[in-house]
Amino acid sequence: MRISGGLAKGRQTATKRLLSRAPGDERLRPTSSKVREALFDIIKDNIEGASFVDLYAGTGTVGLEALSRGADKVFFVEPDGLRIRMIKRNVEEFGFYDKAGVVKCRADEFLRKALDKNEHFDIFFLDPPYQSEEIMRTLPIIGEKGLLNKGGIVIIEHYVKKKLPETTGQLEIRKSYRYGDTMLTLYRSKDEG
Repeated sequence: MRISGGLAKGRQTATKRLLSRAPGDERLRPTSSKVREALFDIIKDNIEGASFVDLYAGTGTVGLEALSRGADKVFFVEPDGLRIRMIKRNVEEFGFYDKAGVVKCRADEFLRKALDKNEHFDIFFLDPPYQSEEIMRTLPIIGEKGLLNKGGIVIIEHYVKKKLPETTGQLEIRKSYRYGDTMLTLYRSKDEG
């Protein structure tokens, strides 16, 4: 997998060996380059200087791409130790060490701790395993008042047949984009017209 734009364009982030390794039965399904380019086209006006959370980081490619394209800070949230080590290595090799927070924990744990610490973010990207119920576990937490900065966005990559709630807490769907069997669904705060 390679970064498709910005300062680190062309740099490789993950090897076939890592992609073939699966903890337990969970197979890593990284965001395709086509969907990744579409994602960054959708959020291009929001990425510069943003605080970005790659909530199910996996290989870390989406978060690295966010840094490459101008995000000020990216938090990579991933429970798997091997993937965390690879993300840390890439962050250092790409020269993004000062702008990255690599967090080894589950997505819901990260969100609860961020709420407790009164932390705020500009962009959340969620790409959990397609067959899991992770979105329904974490989206309501993000929808609570306080985690998303004014003007912030939540964008979810999911299987086209997975129905997401129109609203949750302070969030509502603004637009969905389809790429084959993959959807990108964009949420914003209800009070931002």
